[in-house]
Amino acid sequence: MLLRDQQRALHAYDAVATVQPGQQKDYEIAVNDLGANILRSGLCAAIASVQRLGNRGDVLLGHLASAGVPGLENATGQNLAQRVRGLDADSYMMATRELLQVVTWLKRAVQATFEEV
Repeated sequence: MLLRDQQRALHAYDAVATVQPGQQKDYEIAVNDLGANILRSGLCAAIASVQRLGNRGDVLLGHLASAGVPGLENATGQNLAQRVRGLDADSYMMATRELLQVVTWLKRAVQATFEEV
């Protein structure tokens, strides 16, 4: 049985491994910005900023949706923002904490996986 943090780490490294070489730079920028955006503006605004990236943000939205965050278990990249907006206050706070931890692991995985350009 894996601890929750171990599950997040496995998910992050598996997700980052699927990013195509041509998308890596945009993905890295989006991941690095996301944690700060969550802290600065809140989860809804941070997800909206990833959505504004268009096709460049779709991969990250899919990875966030598939992270198994409580309250967002069956979310997809396309409906993640809608699902986040539909959460009650307690679930929103829990999802914010969980997604911050997921983003931390994604950032670590990007740093360990992607080659410097």
